[in-house]
Amino acid sequence: MARPRKFDEQRVLDTARERFWAGGYAATRMDDIAEATGLGKGSLYGAFGGKQELFRRVFDDFCGAAVDGLSRQLSGGDEDAYARLSAHVHAVAASTAADTARRGCLLAKGTAELAEHDEAVAKRAQVTIEAMRTLLADDIAACQRNGDIAADADPGELAALVLAVLRGIEALGKAGASEETLTGIASTALAVLPRPPAR
Repeated sequence: MARPRKFDEQRVLDTARERFWAGGYAATRMDDIAEATGLGKGSLYGAFGGKQELFRRVFDDFCGAAVDGLSRQLSGGDEDAYARLSAHVHAVAASTAADTARRGCLLAKGTAELAEHDEAVAKRAQVTIEAMRTLLADDIAACQRNGDIAADADPGELAALVLAVLRGIEALGKAGASEETLTGIASTALAVLPRPPAR
């Protein structure tokens, strides 16, 4: 009969996430995670497998939380859809500007480092990006129903554009772009969305 684990699994995953996020996958050793969590490597391997399996678990949890968070931010009635979209775009710019350690987004960081060689990470990233695009498209369609965005525009294409802008904001922030630059990009991205013709 297996003995019950005597540690908080979520706390270990959170600590591992912070290590991977700060240093990247290649530069993070299981020894580092063991030291940070206070667990022996044997306990880590027994609970999560090797470093690759542990990162995949962390990455999967992060992606799921990111999609859930976006879903909550964009949920609501048609009348507030544009306000929600605007708030989300500006929030990404603000949080990126506040990231003085320039860690960037774990989704982007993990994908850039591992997707070429790790099919599981590549697939999870693809599914996550598509889920985000769908949520943005749904909100943009709500904006169209409320008369805030031109009805003849393709909401899926506009969502892909917004998503590309947000990922670009994160990349520029990681490179050291100023808060003024990032908030300006956010405002410009919203301004170029097609508006319905004036009545």
